[in-house]
Amino acid sequence: MNRTRAGVLWVTVTVVLVCVLAGAGLTAYRAGLFGSATRPVAFPVAALRSTPPAVLAPDDPTAPAPTAAALARTLAPLLADRRLGGSVSASVVDAETGEVLYAHRATVPVAPASTNKIATAAAVLATAGPDHRLVTRVVAGPRPGDVVLVGGGDPTLAAGPRGTYPGAARLDLLAKQVRAAGPVRRVLVDGSLFSGPTVGPGWDSDIVRYGFGAPITALTVDGGRTDPGSDARAADPDLVAGRAFARAVGATAVARGIAPAGAALLGSVQSPPMLVMIERMLTTSDNVLAETLVRQVALAGGEPASFAGAADAVRGALARLGLDAGAYRPVDASGLSRRDRLTTGLLTAVLALAAGDAHPELRGLLTGLPVAAYSGTLARRFGVPAASAAAGRVRAKTGTLSGVSALSGVVLDTGGRQLAFAVVADGVPPGGTGAAEIALDGIGAALAACGCR
Repeated sequence: MNRTRAGVLWVTVTVVLVCVLAGAGLTAYRAGLFGSATRPVAFPVAALRSTPPAVLAPDDPTAPAPTAAALARTLAPLLADRRLGGSVSASVVDAETGEVLYAHRATVPVAPASTNKIATAAAVLATAGPDHRLVTRVVAGPRPGDVVLVGGGDPTLAAGPRGTYPGAARLDLLAKQVRAAGPVRRVLVDGSLFSGPTVGPGWDSDIVRYGFGAPITALTVDGGRTDPGSDARAADPDLVAGRAFARAVGATAVARGIAPAGAALLGSVQSPPMLVMIERMLTTSDNVLAETLVRQVALAGGEPASFAGAADAVRGALARLGLDAGAYRPVDASGLSRRDRLTTGLLTAVLALAAGDAHPELRGLLTGLPVAAYSGTLARRFGVPAASAAAGRVRAKTGTLSGVSALSGVVLDTGGRQLAFAVVADGVPPGGTGAAEIALDGIGAALAACGCR
């Protein structure tokens, strides 16, 4: 790993930043996704020190890599933990060289849950690029007084200054541009950029009702939420966006429609850079961001911007990166679907590629991963004594469905060698999600503590 890249990825975080990141963690509970739990599982959080340890300290590419035999002795009993159930797959790769150091059922396709977002992030960053921005436009409508709000696939779009996503484009500012062109009577909303079903194949029936996802449309505000401060999702996100814009522009009617060919542009706003949105998607495991942003891969490849088109496009994007995607069978981008299949070997191959120098456009895949005991979906993990020593040394994506618990990311071992790892348990006992997560944290901690040489 070169030192320029290390400077970007491995930084010391101040107490203030640690506290901010820890506040970003999300907690969600329902029977479908998290087994039978009806209230949060109490995970102790590692206490913040007055002078925190280095978070993601610089790696040492000259440190010797773990040996396969020593890793096997360390990991085998941990993977046999009954809390993980009887179906566990694992892969560990030297991120410096890409060498496979440990593999247990690593070529067996498994249900990845949200670790699927690692493959999604790689495909989006490789295809659209980290600097790409999504544009929401307003054009003249078919009749005087009509305007058409054209969705560009920006899931972070906000109605006004109070939005869900920092730095988002705003409809009220777009309305200011449009009002300068004259009075508006009717707003037509055009979400035709996306096609096909708006709910993913294999999603549990209560995904939208409980706010874990939303109907996927090319025009939406706040990730399909009914309110920026809530996880409740709208049944018709495009019309919700249209009504918000109509209020801002002073129109009295809203309907769906299609922008006339060659219509005059009245205004536009741009999303944050793709890098920012992908990092947010990974850190908080935002399912709507995943499903919406991945449509850009389909559009770039000439595929329909649908669940099926995006799935095909992602497989193609990974293949163009030189990855073996032959056993990868995604049906969505977020991992909400129980029909998704990938291998832990593919996950570690993607992570190792992102850690290398050949594809700097993938760097956001690593910087977006939650940090153990500090940020995102790991903010309340790695707090038990057996795992707390790994706080700040593990950066990983979580994955959770009822019966599935997964963890995949990068870790620095005691010598400073960077390893990519993936563990997926897709036979977790009913109601055992919390226990499985503690077991997975123990595996991450073991990799951090084990020189294994």
